[in-house]
Amino acid sequence: MDHFVDERDYKLLEGDKYTFFVLRRIIDGPCKLLLSDHERLIICFSEEPYPTWIWTPDDVTEEEMENAYLLLKENNLITEEHTFNMKYELLDYFINRALKDGISLALKLNMYAYDCFKPLQPKKTAEGEICKCEREHTEELADFIEEFHEETGVDRMDRAGCLEHAKVKIEEGKTFFWKDGQGNHVASCSYNLQGELASVNLVYTKPEHRRKHYAEHLVYQVSKLVTDAGYIPMLYTNADYKASNACYEKIGYVLRGKLCSVG
Repeated sequence: MDHFVDERDYKLLEGDKYTFFVLRRIIDGPCKLLLSDHERLIICFSEEPYPTWIWTPDDVTEEEMENAYLLLKENNLITEEHTFNMKYELLDYFINRALKDGISLALKLNMYAYDCFKPLQPKKTAEGEICKCEREHTEELADFIEEFHEETGVDRMDRAGCLEHAKVKIEEGKTFFWKDGQGNHVASCSYNLQGELASVNLVYTKPEHRRKHYAEHLVYQVSKLVTDAGYIPMLYTNADYKASNACYEKIGYVLRGKLCSVG
């Protein structure tokens, strides 16, 4: 196994460009662990609190699953505190294999990957407008980031981490609020670019402002901004949140892939 990736790996990931968008983005940056045979297996762990991404082909063999498991074990990543994002083909094997080592793993999250070539304007109206996050919004954006990760249970970070993340997001200039008629920031949405794709994320509405179609309008506006710039918006969702998935589909998002999170 090599500790680097090259064009061979990028070609492999092109076939799963929606489900493994994040992996394609993080393998080019600093990682605590990066392993690849450039043919059948890519393992990438960026840093805590983020999960390890495991790419395998759809026809992965039991021998290859065992090899992936052992490589993670050798690098001290097979723990009940750590999370792995993988294809469903690996799910049962990892859970049963870890159990033999006295480690309890379970399915944490079913994920869908969507893209949107033509955003559709929401049929229901929502008061307010989109506004870009600026430096003076750092503390407020950190609140959104903290609440989003606490509610989803994914990639939790302390307050200092949320503040640092907010500063980075604002500096990148790709994060937005929805401002209601009273001037309150009630929902958030951001995106990251990788090649032709733009990953829409941090979609969160304050609990007291939900069911007013704010997030629907905000995601639509961000998606239109992205498509107008020549990119294809995509996003991950919790597959079990049928209402939110239906919302995305109403504004033009189409299901392209499935993934699971184990931990």
